[in-house]
Amino acid sequence: MSTAAPGSMLDQLRANPRLPLAIGVSVVVAAVAALWLWSRTPDYGVLYSNLSDRDGGAIIASLQQMNIPYKFAEGGGALMVAAGKVPEARLRLASQGLPKGGSAGFELMDNQKFGTSQFVEQVNYQRALEGELARSINSISAVDSARVHLALPKPSLFVREQKSPSASVVLTLHRGRSIDEGQVSAIVHLISSSVPELSAKAITVVDQAGNLLSAANSGARGLDVSQLKYTNEIEQGFIRRIEAILQPMVGPANVRAQVTADIDFSVVEATDEKYRPNQEPGTAAIRSEQSSESAQPGNNTPSGVPGALTNQPQVNPVAPISTVPPVAPKPGAAAVDQMKISTELGNLGNLSSLGGLARSGGSGRKDGTTNYELDRSIRHVQQGAGGIKRLSVAVVVNYRSAAGAQGKPTAQALSAAELEQIQNLVKEAMGFNRERGDSVNVVNSLFATEVVETVDVPAWRQAGNIEMAKTLGQYLLLGLAALFVWFAVLRPLLRKHLQPATAVAPPLGKQEPQPDITGAPGVASVQAQAAQREGQRHLDNVQYAQDASANDPRMVAMLIQNWMDKK
Repeated sequence: MSTAAPGSMLDQLRANPRLPLAIGVSVVVAAVAALWLWSRTPDYGVLYSNLSDRDGGAIIASLQQMNIPYKFAEGGGALMVAAGKVPEARLRLASQGLPKGGSAGFELMDNQKFGTSQFVEQVNYQRALEGELARSINSISAVDSARVHLALPKPSLFVREQKSPSASVVLTLHRGRSIDEGQVSAIVHLISSSVPELSAKAITVVDQAGNLLSAANSGARGLDVSQLKYTNEIEQGFIRRIEAILQPMVGPANVRAQVTADIDFSVVEATDEKYRPNQEPGTAAIRSEQSSESAQPGNNTPSGVPGALTNQPQVNPVAPISTVPPVAPKPGAAAVDQMKISTELGNLGNLSSLGGLARSGGSGRKDGTTNYELDRSIRHVQQGAGGIKRLSVAVVVNYRSAAGAQGKPTAQALSAAELEQIQNLVKEAMGFNRERGDSVNVVNSLFATEVVETVDVPAWRQAGNIEMAKTLGQYLLLGLAALFVWFAVLRPLLRKHLQPATAVAPPLGKQEPQPDITGAPGVASVQAQAAQREGQRHLDNVQYAQDASANDPRMVAMLIQNWMDKK
């Protein structure tokens, strides 16, 4: 059994012309695939950030089950997946209830055990309410996380012992973010509307730095956010009106206006009751009228103490009785005075009948009462808040651009008539009211030109150019690798193995002239030269073999033995 020489494997590889070609093609394909995969690396997007350890572990387990690749951002602050799969991953995780968040909501009430005490139920309800409020506050864009603490007192049957609930909120804002007064007010009203009998003044909002954010809503300054916003809207509305009416005259960049509005936010409610003066005679309306009359006839029998004149009948009167004309009621007299006058008139008007009764020994009485209506007017006025008490307007108009002596543009001030015209237009646009105390000030001044310092950023430091250079570099590197593989590997292999074999020319001494088939002398000469070179190379090889066999016959014998072993 013969053993192969150490170089036999290399000789076999060299003897097989297709194997190097296959290896080269495989290397090229692998390099191209690697570069293509590297250039197609997906961009990762943030799936969730600032996750708790519990939620992070559950989300990673779910991503592994869904075969979604993930990675952590620098520092582990965010969990990132492929940008194209972020919405899908969030929806699929939400269907599994992930992330659950740091605060528990009303899901605490789902697993209530039988026999739970009332105290435990109250504590769970308070925890659930705090968690739900914290989740609602976390939905605000500037808020990273929130904690809500509720102080809910026990209800009492006695009014004096009842206490109002209170709440406190701790906000953790995103880095570089801030929260305005409107958002703080919204958080306060959200909590006060979610807890029964909780006043907005009993809610305290604090940020992560310990700053009190709810101080602006305590009413210390007298105005709330809605009133300040309303005042700003009023002022901006007048500014837009004034600039809109002056811009066609002086140009859009040649006028500036500012308006200060004094708004009355007090709510006035007034009630007054007025009585008109006494009415004229005959114009008063009668409310009620009452009259009564009584008479008692007498007898002619003497009566009284027995004596001289008492036993005699009454003598008829000698003097005639005259009636008194009726007296009109005094204007504006009260109901009691009218009643007295009517009574007197009734008595005077019935003297004759009473006289007759007196003659016959009888007596009579007639009373009358008349009540008149009194004029009365009641007015209830309620004036709403938001009325304008005073407006102050300041307008600055730029100089007019005019042609100079040498054709250069120069600034020229406006005339007094033009300024007066502008002032009249401003008054009409703002609704000028002198009684209200409005003031308008129009000034014509040259605007200062703003000098903008331009900072020349080198092209290689611009963000857009850097991204473009990265993309072009990827494709350029891919192209250079392809060119290198073609010129260094594929092209030499193809030349070597795909070149057609040429016939070995006979020795020069026995070479016979070949007929010119093509008939072109140029082509025949080229072919003759190639055949001559090939024949000379063959002769050189034969001469080398002869010299080697003559000088070193042992090497020739080993070579022949090697050929025989291969066969």
